Amino acid sequence: MKSLLVFILLAAMMCWFMFSPIYKHVLIVRQAVLQQEVDYLLEVGANGDHGYIDAQMLQEAKVRLAAFGLNPGSITFEVSSERGENATNAAAPLPRGTSLSLKASYPIEGLFAIDQLIGIAPPPAEMKLSASGMKMSEYVP
Repeated sequence: MKSLLVFILLAAMMCWFMFSPIYKHVLIVRQAVLQQEVDYLLEVGANGDHGYIDAQMLQEAKVRLAAFGLNPGSITFEVSSERGENATNAAAPLPRGTSLSLKASYPIEGLFAIDQLIGIAPPPAEMKLSASGMKMSEYVP
């Protein structure tokens, strides 16, 4: 009985040691992909031709993120400007010098569940990865 218990504990520890680096890399890659997409959207949205980030741009971003394995329905974007103006309206782009901010978030999706094998409590289910950025609009009417 004692040897069975030792085997189960050893097997659980081996699983954790083997798979722990994998899910941490998944977490790091997801964070990097989110930040890269935020930077790209800000670069395109704040350029001299746009001055906004509209719903179509956000939908295209979700498709690009889905190519990396993220669930498009779980990705949320928050677009804002420093003055409180609508930063998603293509008919009224933000003028030059106005800040355009974007925040993207994505749920962790139970990546830390394997930590329970060694007694580490996972983060709350509602916890999300997030990436954000701000860029000054370059749009000149």
